[in-house]
Amino acid sequence: MTTKKNPPILERDQFLLGSFASNCSGGMSVTKVPDRWDASWESNLTLAKMLDEAGIDFMLPIARWIGYGGETNFHGHVLETMTWAAGLLANTQNLTVFSTIHTVANLPVVVAKQIATLDAISKGRAGLNIVAGWNKPEYEALGLNLPEDHISRYGYAQEWFDVIKKLWSHDGTFDWEGEYFKLKAVHSDPKPQVNVPILNAAGSSEGREFAVRNANFLFTPAIDLERSKVETAKLKEQSKAAGRDVGILTIALVSCAPTEKEAQDHYNYFYENSDWEAVDNLVNLQFAHAQSFPHDLLKLIRDRMASGHGAYPLIGTPEQVAQGFVDLAEAGFSGTTIAFLDWNKEFPYFRDNVLPILEEKGLRKPFARQ
Repeated sequence: MTTKKNPPILERDQFLLGSFASNCSGGMSVTKVPDRWDASWESNLTLAKMLDEAGIDFMLPIARWIGYGGETNFHGHVLETMTWAAGLLANTQNLTVFSTIHTVANLPVVVAKQIATLDAISKGRAGLNIVAGWNKPEYEALGLNLPEDHISRYGYAQEWFDVIKKLWSHDGTFDWEGEYFKLKAVHSDPKPQVNVPILNAAGSSEGREFAVRNANFLFTPAIDLERSKVETAKLKEQSKAAGRDVGILTIALVSCAPTEKEAQDHYNYFYENSDWEAVDNLVNLQFAHAQSFPHDLLKLIRDRMASGHGAYPLIGTPEQVAQGFVDLAEAGFSGTTIAFLDWNKEFPYFRDNVLPILEEKGLRKPFARQ
């Protein structure tokens, strides 16, 4: 077995930037405004090419099977992530494109082959985002059982990923006799040519232990940066104790304009038209025990969910937005996803006015823009 090299995203020599949820209707904004993100294939392909040419590091999708209701049925229209990634990887040159995969809904032998195929298509730019499960109504829609306890969810996810890792590393066939999987004379060929980047979003202690053991990146929201500094320091200590170097990524929402007022007005435009029924459905699902949180924190989370699916808001001029990225880096994050109300309309301004400042500040390396 030969030693595989790391793709550029795993070298982490700059503050990483990526997109999140462009495969989902509404993107990251639970809003009723008519110019919200449409998540069509054409829009995604246009975005991928722009991000690729600008030197953005990755694209990360959400795997959804039912929407959140309300007037807009937020995330009701969703492009499936494995096939979405295949199309984007075939049309780009530099981007890492993740597939978001729910462990219970996808057999590990199949996923191992699918990711290896994406790796071949892209010459080593495919990533895997592992989801152990949280959305109970969605699992019921698929006819699946979501265990109530995190120990069971992550026990299954661990064996699921252990099977994939062996398929990617073992030459020849093997049998597998585990708690969840019984496999006979199984193998996977081709295998990925690089170390596939693994991402996992986790909030529970069991989830974070899983991420530290298995992932290259742990994905977590930044509600308050002072709190995030403590959280990221603890996660880095946990990672180091496990003999690993896990990067910590977060999510950010950008509203950037020549003046602070223009940026704030734009943000207010889609926030004030939020689909609050869909917002509350989303909050209730993701924060089933939120009643124990202080009221002001719950309101903040609800507001953040409406404007950017829980993303940290970066609102203002290019200089102010760039400083927001500096603040995230100083809070211990290795990178962040960035979202806009409409990526294709707003990203060019961000590309031309914010990315150069990030390079000047040393957060990003210069990229040869076409």
